[in-house]
Amino acid sequence: MKRAKNNRKLLILLISLFLILVIMLSSFLFYQVNLQPVSSVSTSITFEIVEGDNIQSVVKRLEDKKIIKNAMVAKLYAKWNGLHNIKVGSFELDSSWSTKEILSYLNDANQSSQNSLLVTFREGLWAKEIAQELENRLGVSAKELLALWNDETYLRTLIAKYDFLSEDILNSNYRVKLEGYLFPETYHFAKNATKEEITEVFLDHFATIYAKYKNDIAATGMSVHQIVTFASMIQYEAKLEEDMYKIAGVFKNRLDKNMTLGSSVTICYALYDYDKPEECETNVGIDSPYNTYIHPGLPIGPILNPGEIALKAAIFPEKHDYLYFMADIYGDNTVYYAKTYEEHERNVNKYLR
Repeated sequence: MKRAKNNRKLLILLISLFLILVIMLSSFLFYQVNLQPVSSVSTSITFEIVEGDNIQSVVKRLEDKKIIKNAMVAKLYAKWNGLHNIKVGSFELDSSWSTKEILSYLNDANQSSQNSLLVTFREGLWAKEIAQELENRLGVSAKELLALWNDETYLRTLIAKYDFLSEDILNSNYRVKLEGYLFPETYHFAKNATKEEITEVFLDHFATIYAKYKNDIAATGMSVHQIVTFASMIQYEAKLEEDMYKIAGVFKNRLDKNMTLGSSVTICYALYDYDKPEECETNVGIDSPYNTYIHPGLPIGPILNPGEIALKAAIFPEKHDYLYFMADIYGDNTVYYAKTYEEHERNVNKYLR
């Protein structure tokens, strides 16, 4: 009896030891796996560390940006290996690096681009908003930037350099002649960059996007400038990617039927300064070449700086029979489409009045 009892104790002890060993092994494997690179494919990623950042905030951002697999594991590794002395600056990381490599790199002051700043521009900004952000971050005059973006002599040098630019941008009625071509992205700017260098950072990136769609744009029968103008309207009108393609289809259908586009976002740009979005709806008679209620076809030029999805939607509009759309701006911004004006009016009365 006593022997059986001892055997049970021994069995329980062995099982406990086994479970502890399994837990330890599992924890070790979990730890090791989460130190591995997030990808086997090498992709350069810019990562910025600012004053006030600490190891906890940095590894959390690294995880959020999918540069490392696990923030908790990275924090433990940094603590156990003395890699918590991260440096301020901009770093060029790689998705194929392990957590150990990334943390070591971020601890090396020699790898930091201290003389540059990382600035992000979202899709849909006006050129004047971009200029103001550059003034805020780099200290370059927004007024001088806008003047440069309207300087015909300088613009002609850009036309000669970039094959996506043409004399279409030189229209004297444009508010900002480079509107539409200041491609939204996250950029590295040298802290002492000139206005010209800043401008060409935007255009160099636009060139890489254009190269992807050059043949597709040619197949549309529209000029690059028309596509950019079209994309700017789509970007302004749509919140969701799926709506971009549908709205592009509506505009394409109206263009094919020689209907005016009647887009209130072009009124926003015609006004340029307004207090409430409703003013774009109540000033449809404004005398402006951007007004698509009174002028047929596309507006004379881009009305903001669109992103890649909007450009794709302009090139590949969805095929359907809709001629009208409206967004429920007082609700959840759902876009409602209609094939007839009567159906459109019902939507307006239901969701906007």
